[in-house]
Amino acid sequence: MRTLLDRPVPAPRTEVTGGGTTLPAAAPPRHGRPGRDLFIDLLRLFGIAVVVLEHWSIPVLAYAGGTISTGNALTAPGAFAVTWITQVMPLVFFAGGAANAISHRSHLARGGGEPLWLAGRVRRLAWPVLPLAAVWIPLPHLLLALGLPAQPVETAARLAGQLLWFLAIYLVAVALTPVLLRLGERYGGRVPAALAAGAVLVDVVRFNGVEAAGYLNIGLVWLAVHQLGFLYASGRLAGFRLMAAGGFATAAALVAFGPYPGSMIGMPGAPMSNMAPPTAALLAVAFGQIGLAMLLRPWIMRLASRPVAGRVVAWAGPRMMTVYLWHMSALFVVAGVTVVGLGVATPAPFGAPWLAGWPFWLGALALTVWPLIRLFARFEEPPAGPRTDPGWARAVTATALAGAGLLTLTVTGFVPGVAPMLGAAAVLTAVALVTPITPRARAVPRRSPKMTAREGAALR
Repeated sequence: MRTLLDRPVPAPRTEVTGGGTTLPAAAPPRHGRPGRDLFIDLLRLFGIAVVVLEHWSIPVLAYAGGTISTGNALTAPGAFAVTWITQVMPLVFFAGGAANAISHRSHLARGGGEPLWLAGRVRRLAWPVLPLAAVWIPLPHLLLALGLPAQPVETAARLAGQLLWFLAIYLVAVALTPVLLRLGERYGGRVPAALAAGAVLVDVVRFNGVEAAGYLNIGLVWLAVHQLGFLYASGRLAGFRLMAAGGFATAAALVAFGPYPGSMIGMPGAPMSNMAPPTAALLAVAFGQIGLAMLLRPWIMRLASRPVAGRVVAWAGPRMMTVYLWHMSALFVVAGVTVVGLGVATPAPFGAPWLAGWPFWLGALALTVWPLIRLFARFEEPPAGPRTDPGWARAVTATALAGAGLLTLTVTGFVPGVAPMLGAAAVLTAVALVTPITPRARAVPRRSPKMTAREGAALR
C-alpha cells in the first residue's frame, strides 16, 4: 500500500481549497519528507490506523467444544453508521492513486521506462508478503502437531491470508496506471464518471438476477476511486462540498430505498455485502469520504505541522505495510490465549463490561504486535537492485504471477494444503523476475610493496 517516490518532486505552487479554487500553497512542514505529498501520506496512515483499530475492536469471540465462534460488534442496532467512516479503503485507494501518479510522473521525468516503474511497484508490494508466507505456511502444521484444536487454528490460518485481498486489487490498479493516467490527462473527470456509471449498471444487472455480474465492480469501483487520486495529483479535483454532501446523501438514498444494506463492511449472516463485491452504495460513500477529507485538508495540514505529528509520521510511514500484514497475527495470539486458552468470551458489544475491557484488550494487542513490527519491518523495503529495465514481457509476467499468488492466498489463506504453497511460490517468482542479479565485481587484494607488477596483474 505504500508507494515510495524515487526522488523529490517539486512542491505544488497552489493549494486547493474546499470550494475548488486555488490559493498560494503554504510552506510544507519542516518534518515533511522530501518528494512526498504529506497530505496523502497522512491519509494512508489514517487509513491503516483505522483498519487496525476496527479489526481489533469488532470481533465477538466465544469458544466451546473445540470450536471458536466469530461475530461482529457492529451488528448492534444503529452501529452500521460507524462503517461510513471506518470503512476507509476508499481513502487508501484514493491516496494510492495520487501516489502512483506522482511516482510515475517523477520516474518518467528522470528518463526511466514504464516497465522499470511497474517492476519497482511489484517488488515493493510483493516483497513484504514473503515473510508472512514463510511464517504462516508452516505455522498451522506446527500448532496442530502441538495438539491445538483444529478449528481455531484453521480459522486463524484462513483469516491471515484474507488481508491480502487489498494488495491483489491494488496491484491491478498499479498495472493499469500508465494507461489510466493517459486517459485521465485526455478526458479528466469523465474517466471516473464513466467508471462510476459502469458500476451502477453492473448493480442493476446484479440485482436483476445475474449475481455473478457484481464481481465486475471489484475493478470498476476501486479503479474509479483510484482515478480520483490522479485528479488530485494533477490539481484538477474540485467541488469538494458537492462530493461530500452528494456522496453521503446518495449513499443514504440507496440504502433507504434500494436493495443495499446499511453497513459498508460485510456482516455475519447478512444476505449481501456492500464490500464483497463492492457496490454503488460503497462508491457513493467513497465520494463522500474523499470530499470530506479534502474539505478538512487545511486543518489536517495545520495539525501535521506540529512536531509530535511529524514524529508520528516519520516513525509510522516506513512501517505501514508491516502493521497491516501482521496486526491480525497479534489478534490471533491474544485471542488464542484469552478466548481459547482461558475461555474468556467477548462481553456484549458496547455494554459496560465491553467498554471497560476494551482499553486493556487494545493494550494487549499493541504489546503483542510490537515485537512483530520490530522483527518484520526490515522487510518493508525490498533490497536495492540494479535499475535495469526488465522489458514489458518480464514486468507483465511478474505482475500476473504476483496477482495470481496474492489472489490464491486471499481465497485459501494459509490453511494446510498445496494452494498456499503455490500462491507463495508465485509471489516469490514474481519478485525474482523483477530483481535482476548482476555479478559482483571480484575484490582485488591490495598489492603489497614486495608484489611484482606481473603478480598484481594476475590477481586483477
